[in-house]
Amino acid sequence: MPPPGPRLPPLLLLLLLAAACSSGLTGGGEGGSCEFSVARGSELYSFDLAAPTPAHRHGVLSEDGFYKVAVNDSILWFQLCDEMLFNFDPPMCLNCEDCGGPLRCGTQCSALVSNYIRGYDVCTTIGSLSKSHISLVDESNPQKGIIVKMFSSKCSISVSVICDSTAAQVPDKFVVSGLCDYATTLKHPSGCARSVSASGSGWGWLSTSFMTILCLLGGYILIGAVYRYYFLGIHSVEAIPNLEFWIGLPQRIKVSVENF
Repeated sequence: MPPPGPRLPPLLLLLLLAAACSSGLTGGGEGGSCEFSVARGSELYSFDLAAPTPAHRHGVLSEDGFYKVAVNDSILWFQLCDEMLFNFDPPMCLNCEDCGGPLRCGTQCSALVSNYIRGYDVCTTIGSLSKSHISLVDESNPQKGIIVKMFSSKCSISVSVICDSTAAQVPDKFVVSGLCDYATTLKHPSGCARSVSASGSGWGWLSTSFMTILCLLGGYILIGAVYRYYFLGIHSVEAIPNLEFWIGLPQRIKVSVENF
């Protein structure tokens, strides 16, 4: 007789069941760093900046690996939904230790600015993918677009992604407020929201109740089978509790329907 295969511990089985149930019963709301949803009245407006569009397979992400905006003696680099990647024209500036270091400057952050100071180009990290926030450009009009704001330890960058369903227009200027809070604007189809009826989204109470009952039933069978298998020594299909009842259940349902 071949040795029995590996068996999952009972606690792991229960955790897997709980994860399956929770994933089925939850959803919606704000997603990752480039997903955003907001309800206005009976409408739910959803944005996914990284989702492909007919003309842009990477969504709002720059296919070069970065956006670049130059104003006077300052240069701004940034990328949305990801860290920057430079296959050409990398930043050549000092103080890049917290964004890739001198050999890979710009590759470990999402926004960087270079200012010409006393004969040198000096870099400042102004945004990180892990520190970002999304809001609406106009709270009363979600279709106008969204603002992606990224932070570093002392600075920030706000990128307004304005809805333009016909074409993309890369930024050509930026403004600075305070010491190092930058802002720029680009137009892109990814800034246009997908609108659905809020009343028709998500799980209804009937579906949620059905899923809850199904999870409880699965938990009962799983816990009973684990108990009978490990503590009573009942193996094979006989470990399922009340096996005779489950085998005869379809016939009972059929008879009940016929007699209704």
